Amino acid sequence: MKAIILVAGYATRLYPLTINKPKALLPINGKAIVDYIVEQVESIAAVDEIYVITNHKFADQFELWAKEHKCSKPIAVIDDGTTSEENRRGAIGDILYTIKQKNIDDDVMIIAGDNFFTYSLSDYYRFFMEKDSDCVCVKSYDNREMLRQFGIALLAPDSRVIDIEEKPENPKSNNVVYATYIYKKETVPLFGRYIEEGNKPDAPGHFVEWLHKKKPVYAYKFSEECYDIGTPESYAFVCGLFDNKK
Repeated sequence: MKAIILVAGYATRLYPLTINKPKALLPINGKAIVDYIVEQVESIAAVDEIYVITNHKFADQFELWAKEHKCSKPIAVIDDGTTSEENRRGAIGDILYTIKQKNIDDDVMIIAGDNFFTYSLSDYYRFFMEKDSDCVCVKSYDNREMLRQFGIALLAPDSRVIDIEEKPENPKSNNVVYATYIYKKETVPLFGRYIEEGNKPDAPGHFVEWLHKKKPVYAYKFSEECYDIGTPESYAFVCGLFDNKK
C-alpha cells in the first residue's frame, strides 16, 4: 500500500499564518500537523512508501521537513509545479499527478494534510481489509448548520455508502465524511477516468461521490476527534485543546 498526503493547497483563509509557511507544517503542541499524520501511517505495516504532494511554493520546506523527520518508511516529496491559487491542480488533480509520477499500481491511502485527528488509522485499515472494498471514514454530528459545510454520506445498515453529497443544502444524514480514504488497487486507474470525463478536480470528496455509483464503497465510523483546520480561529481552537498535552 502507498500513502498519499495532500499538502498542495495555499491555505489563503489562514493568512497571515500561511503566507510563508504551509498549513501542514503549522505546529500543534510543538509538532507539525503532518507529523501526527505520518505517525499514524507508520502504524500500518502494509504501507511501504509515503508520498507528500505539495506545490512549488512550499516544496523546499517539505523537502527540509522530510530530511529531518525520523520515519520508518521512505518519504518522497512531490512538487506539483503550481505556484498560486489560480493555477493549482486541485486535490483530485494532485492525486492523479502523484499516481502518474510514481506509477502507482497498489492499494492507496489518501489523507488531507490539514486534518488533525485522533482516531486510529490502524483500526480504519482493519475495517478496509474486512470489507475488501474502497472505504471512507465518517463521524456523526447533530449540528445541521455544520453538516451543510461538509460531504455527507447516507449509509446502508452494512455501512455501504448509498448516497454522498458535498456541502448539501438539505443533508440526508448526519454522517460527515472526512478526507481520509483507502482505495483498492483496481480503483486507482479510475482517477484518470474521472478527470477525463470532465469532473471537478478540487475537493477529494467529489471522487467518492462519483465512485460509489460504480462500485461498492464502505464507511468506517469513528467516535474520536477530527478537525478540519481552515481558519486562524479553528487553528487557535485546536491548539487550545491540545497544546501542553502529552
